[in-house]
Amino acid sequence: MVRGKLRIYLGAAPGVGKTYAMLSEAHRRVERGTDCVVAFVEHHNRPRTEVMLHGLEQIPRKDLEYRDSFFTEMDVDAVLARRPQVALVDELAHTNVPGSRNTKRWQDVEELLAAGIDVISTVNIQHLESLGDVVESITGVRQRETVPDEVVRRADQIELVDMSPPALRRRMAHGNIYKPDKVDAALSNYFRPGNLTALRELALLWVADRVDAYLTEYRSEHQVSTIWGSRERIVVGLTGGPEGRTLIRRAARLAEKGAGGEVLAVYISRSDGLTAASPKELAVQRTLVEDLGGTFHHVVGEDIPVALLDFSRGVNATQIVLGVSRRKGWQYVFGPGVGATVARDSGPDLDVHLITHDEAGKGRGLPVNRGARLGRSRMIWGWLVGLGGPVLLTWLLSGVAPDVGLANDMLLFLTLTVAAALLGGLFPALASAAAGSLLLNWYFTPPVHTFTIADPKNIVAIAIFVGVAVSVASVVDLAARRTHQAARLRAESEILSFLAGNVLRGETSLEELLERVRETFGMESVALLERESEVLPWTCAGSVGSRPCAVPDDADVDVPVGDHMALALTGRVLPAEDRRVLAAFAAQAVVVLDRRRLQEEADQARTLAEGNRIRTALLAAVSHDLRTPLAGIKAAVTSLRSDDVEWSEEDQAELLESIEEGADRLDHLVGNLLDMSRLQTGTVTPIIRETDLDEVIPMALGGVPEDSVELDVPETLPMVAVDRGLLERAVANVVENAVKYSPPGETVLVSASALADRVEVRVVDRGPGVPDEAKDRIFEPFQRYGDSPRGAGVGLGLAVARGFTEAMGGTIHAEDTPGGGLTMVLTVRTAPERRPEQPDVSAAATS
Repeated sequence: MVRGKLRIYLGAAPGVGKTYAMLSEAHRRVERGTDCVVAFVEHHNRPRTEVMLHGLEQIPRKDLEYRDSFFTEMDVDAVLARRPQVALVDELAHTNVPGSRNTKRWQDVEELLAAGIDVISTVNIQHLESLGDVVESITGVRQRETVPDEVVRRADQIELVDMSPPALRRRMAHGNIYKPDKVDAALSNYFRPGNLTALRELALLWVADRVDAYLTEYRSEHQVSTIWGSRERIVVGLTGGPEGRTLIRRAARLAEKGAGGEVLAVYISRSDGLTAASPKELAVQRTLVEDLGGTFHHVVGEDIPVALLDFSRGVNATQIVLGVSRRKGWQYVFGPGVGATVARDSGPDLDVHLITHDEAGKGRGLPVNRGARLGRSRMIWGWLVGLGGPVLLTWLLSGVAPDVGLANDMLLFLTLTVAAALLGGLFPALASAAAGSLLLNWYFTPPVHTFTIADPKNIVAIAIFVGVAVSVASVVDLAARRTHQAARLRAESEILSFLAGNVLRGETSLEELLERVRETFGMESVALLERESEVLPWTCAGSVGSRPCAVPDDADVDVPVGDHMALALTGRVLPAEDRRVLAAFAAQAVVVLDRRRLQEEADQARTLAEGNRIRTALLAAVSHDLRTPLAGIKAAVTSLRSDDVEWSEEDQAELLESIEEGADRLDHLVGNLLDMSRLQTGTVTPIIRETDLDEVIPMALGGVPEDSVELDVPETLPMVAVDRGLLERAVANVVENAVKYSPPGETVLVSASALADRVEVRVVDRGPGVPDEAKDRIFEPFQRYGDSPRGAGVGLGLAVARGFTEAMGGTIHAEDTPGGGLTMVLTVRTAPERRPEQPDVSAAATS
């Protein structure tokens, strides 16, 4: 059944017009032809509200007695019996009188929603459970009637009914809310301007937070990557230095200027850990940002400006706060710095604030090279070739081949520079170029053993050598970075292609997808966590790996999916650039989980539909097939009891015989119906034991005439592992079906043979046979093939036989009999202890 939709009118205080707005909406819906009723509305003797009830159908309330007093509450049973399209239920946080169906009215509303009825309700902001302490500190009044926040958050639509404090106080003064004798006390206490302003701000912020959750969900579903500045989100870039505290406080002041501002502090570290900050300082900054109402995040990124911008766009930030660089002036030769790069690449949708601090310009360590993408071993070899290679080459050229010439010397040194660039990237190549130029100048450029260069041509040659070396090193380093980016993009495209293919095919299970996540990102464990509400604990919907975390807070990386689901990973902190692909995995995991649950619901619905079909067929069978023998029995008994007719002994015997035949038919039909019921409900539990077929099959032939069956079951057959009772019933049903369709004078052959680790029982008849397309259908319940008479049964015999056989681990199928007819082949397993090594050839030949 489709769950009903909940619409809530939320107000900051009594009297803002929630009930009036709800009744106005009801009138609009009634005018459009919607079946809308008033389940419970309290007008509090307000004339304008009471007038709005006119023209709306009202469900009578339920009278309850409590402590010698009578109260009225919503009659949930009456509403469910009336079953309207829309029900109006006022005061969602109301506590019902003891003895009611539920303790709280919101629980009554949950029942209506579960029954598929849409509900429109009202609630004030002070009745939300999480705001009880805040409201008490503002108004001095503790709210006794509350509703869980999650109940209101789950509403399909929340509409704020707003009114300014002066207007609400005027309404109160005019007597439109409370009776005149209570107006003065209300205005001087609860309805003071300060109280109303604070409550109004609470309501606006709560609704804004809900709208923000809707916006985040929409951006995630539609993969919106651009920043929508719907509210101020300020990202603070931390380096782990002491200036971080100043930046956090500055960002908090910026957030306070805009209602609903949010601060997110992020520390970005490299994967090699070379730029890791002091854990103690980071812990202090984490505590500070959390005390100021913000959140702390730790991500990994090789390129810090790119990682910071990726994170900011990922959280839909509107501003970035960075500190002025701590580098000295000469250190800018290594690059413009993080602040300048972020400001340049932020685009028009992100404002970047550079905040001065006491640590600005005091210096910092040299920048770390980008060799992590090349690997540690390549970097070591690059430095060895870049620094040790020129020294070794100088020794060889000086001692082994001193007269090669300056041009050849330069080419050899250039070769080492290119090799250093190929191995270690930019900085080893630059070091090789510098060392090579100095060694060329000292040992091979006249005058030697001095840095003076006499020939201007040699100056040009060395300058060209340095230029070529630097150019080659830059190109190689750029190629390495582009290769790294291309490999990463290719990996992302393969992953996204994999996810898209799974969405279309629906092949991957939840555990397989989580295992793919674990392998892709090299994590120890991955878990998909969910909870029904914010107050309930997390539960694990699926996990892989060792020791998966139970709550997102324990994870190294967690990706929220909607309001109540999260993908939690343990093992390491992921780079910011990996979170985009991880978010796609998380969304797909939720899709897979939903698909699995929908499949389970579909299977349950299919089972219910099958049961309903069988019940319908059973009613049809009872209406005719069971009543026919009953009618015969009743007619015979009535005749025997009649005083008007003097029956001869022959007639009496014939009537008694018809009664006995009718009773036997009834017994057979009821037995099959009971067997089918056991199969459908899954209550058939076979007791497998070693059994001889020659002891079971003869017992199954008791329901057919003796001369109608020819039995060929060798005594040398191996013992079979079956339930004797189930096997006897299965064989009996198959044999009775074969005898029923055999021509007069034709016997049915029942034979058995051993084949490898199984035994086959064949029931061969010479009847009309069954077409190939109907051979599987005859085993379905209530199926009768051909022109068999209605009184011949309800079509359950073969269905019961198949069910019992499969319950024992066997099979049954139909084959054509050579020369015409139908052969039923029932296969069961031999007992493990006495399996024959070779098949019984003589028995097989007989069949």
